[in-house]
Amino acid sequence: MKPSIDLRSDTVTQPSTAMRQFMAQAEVGDAVIDIDPTTERLERLTAEMLGKEAAIFMPSGSMTNQIAIRLHCQPGDEFICEENCHVYNYEQAAFAQLSGVVAKTLPGIQGVLSADQFEGTIRPINDHLVRTRLVCLENTHNRGSGKVQPFDTVQQITSWAHENGLTTHLDGARLFNAAVATGISVDKWSAMFDSVSVCFSKGLGAPVGSALAGPAEFIQKAKRARKLFGGGMRQSGIIAAGALFALQNNVERLAEDHEKATKLADAIREIDGLSLDVDPIDTNIVIFSIAPELGTAAQWQQSLAQRGVAVLATAPQKIRLVTHLDVSTSQVEAAIEVIKETSPAMA
Repeated sequence: MKPSIDLRSDTVTQPSTAMRQFMAQAEVGDAVIDIDPTTERLERLTAEMLGKEAAIFMPSGSMTNQIAIRLHCQPGDEFICEENCHVYNYEQAAFAQLSGVVAKTLPGIQGVLSADQFEGTIRPINDHLVRTRLVCLENTHNRGSGKVQPFDTVQQITSWAHENGLTTHLDGARLFNAAVATGISVDKWSAMFDSVSVCFSKGLGAPVGSALAGPAEFIQKAKRARKLFGGGMRQSGIIAAGALFALQNNVERLAEDHEKATKLADAIREIDGLSLDVDPIDTNIVIFSIAPELGTAAQWQQSLAQRGVAVLATAPQKIRLVTHLDVSTSQVEAAIEVIKETSPAMA
């Protein structure tokens, strides 16, 4: 039985009928040798929304993050990040493989760092040492249950970085979730960083793509690096149109996903043997721990799938649920009932 309620990730969303029609009608050109007009429209809108001079469309958020790191650093340089962030954990240490850069990790609380943790982290100028060049933050934080980085804290960290001659990059794969949850616009979040990556294929519901935004000269260099990494696309307007539609139609509705996640969290909080990793929930990600006597996360994942609910086991005793535009409120309510029924079944 294929699960009918898919809570594994917000990347599983399918383009809506309206989005498919918009994509089918997209004006296209060769974006490598010339200009693809739809891709150009997307890049202009993204830059405008983020308050940056320019933006560039790429196939994935991993590519936008890695190109940003490559451009901010040189081989033998070091960047500072939180130990559970996506750039460090889920991108195959591409910064080392592709760009000769190393990472210094700091332990966060639910993915959140404090400004005082950065004191003393910049290496002295010495022929024996790597050079500290960059600070990377992630907002919202995936492994932190979609935690929104506190705005004031981000401001303190990025100010410290700039005052000490470091550059800053934001992995904003779910930045629009942070903006909707806090009411603080994406351009205000973006203004604190030298470069920003945003993803269109998560909560925004586009099938493919991310963008990197920053100063025009930086983005021109990113275009060259994109070609090196194999990210040059020809008639990319077909997929850029999905992202363009998402920006124009699917941002404010992210609040609905946050409400659904809160509903899930409220139910899980009341089930004996289950505990929320982060409480309350900020956005659209719910991670809960399972008491050992109720079985393992892998067992729960299998049991829930057999009952029509797809979830993701992220650790031996942890399950992740992610709400998105393809999961209705009624489906969330149905998933809650299945989770309640599963709990005693695993005992």
